[in-house]
Amino acid sequence: MNQIKCPNCGTEFTIDEASYSDIVSQIKTKEFQEEVHQQLELLKVQNEKDIIIEKAKVENTFKEQLIQKERELEQLKTKLQSSNQDSHLKVIEASTKLKEELSEKALKILELKNKLQLADKEKALEAQKVIALKEKELQELKNQIELAKKQSQLEKNSLKNSYEVQLKLKDEEIAVYKDFKAKLSTKMVGESLEQHCENEFNKIRATAFPNATFGKDNDAKTGSKGDYIYRETDENGVEIISIMFEMKNENDTTATKHKNRDFFKELDKDRNQKKCEYAILVSLLESDSELYNNGIVDVSYEYPKMFVIRPQFFIPIISLLRNAALNALEYKQEVALMKQQNIDITHFEEDLNNFKEGFSRNFDLASRKFTKAIEEIDKTINLLNKTKADLLSSENNLRLANNKAEALTVKKLVRKNPTMKAKFNSLDK
Repeated sequence: MNQIKCPNCGTEFTIDEASYSDIVSQIKTKEFQEEVHQQLELLKVQNEKDIIIEKAKVENTFKEQLIQKERELEQLKTKLQSSNQDSHLKVIEASTKLKEELSEKALKILELKNKLQLADKEKALEAQKVIALKEKELQELKNQIELAKKQSQLEKNSLKNSYEVQLKLKDEEIAVYKDFKAKLSTKMVGESLEQHCENEFNKIRATAFPNATFGKDNDAKTGSKGDYIYRETDENGVEIISIMFEMKNENDTTATKHKNRDFFKELDKDRNQKKCEYAILVSLLESDSELYNNGIVDVSYEYPKMFVIRPQFFIPIISLLRNAALNALEYKQEVALMKQQNIDITHFEEDLNNFKEGFSRNFDLASRKFTKAIEEIDKTINLLNKTKADLLSSENNLRLANNKAEALTVKKLVRKNPTMKAKFNSLDK
């Protein structure tokens, strides 16, 4: 047990060891804290003195560095002004030279344009003259074609009227034929039809067919032959029409009756071998057939250009085919003439195309030279732009150096120095 006396009232009291140790510990801690506080105050005062000294040293150092940087900056500004003056003079000189070159190029371009415009006007005038002449020729051709169409239509109408008149005589001719057949004897059946057709033709040969030949086919080299061949040529010896005739007849009392169709194949063969254009079967067979008794029968659906007729249509079919051939000859001549005219038009188109190609070629040459001149100008401009860019780049580098010098601060200088940074932070606080 320990006796403790109060320093204020003088009273003594007894405490155990644990309480005594606690009180002593409290007293020692308080004294220690007071001592530490005093030491901290001393350190703080000393630290403030050290900071003031270090700050003065740093400020002196930075002032010296700033003075040095300002001197360097003044030198850089002097150099920059000198460089700017030199670059400005170079730019002015290059711009003056570029303007002179551009003026020369512009004069050349203007001269080329004037030449091209003059050439275009001359070519346009020539083309207008040629086109006007060809349009006049085309109009004349159109008029001729219209006139030919009208004449052709008139001829067709005339042929149609003639054919209708001939058809009206059909009944009378059939009556004549029946009378002729009734007078025939059995002995005359074989050759009477051929003789009848030949006589009918010879009656009008001199007046209607002066340039025609009509006779029996006696050439049997190919193994067969027809009965008669009709050929007609124009005054130049050009064949107008050719017809292979086959005549067929039989007695009414004949046991085995033939049909017209039985002779088509052989007739077509004879026509081809003798190089005739048409094949005609003059027949008295199938006398009760309404098809063959009705007039001229076209059987070209089986064999080309083949007809079956009764004897009374012998002369009419020759006339019809001959007139058609003559009309076709006129059409051929007109077609030849139109082809010749079309050739003239083709020549006109060729001339026009040649003119277009020549003009296009000249224009292309001028355009290429014009493009080449512009490319040369572009190259010169690019070279001057490159020189200008180099000058601007040097100016830009000087400007960046100036910006860096102006951006220099104390904090940036001590950024990588932790000790100095801590001291400045403490000053700020």
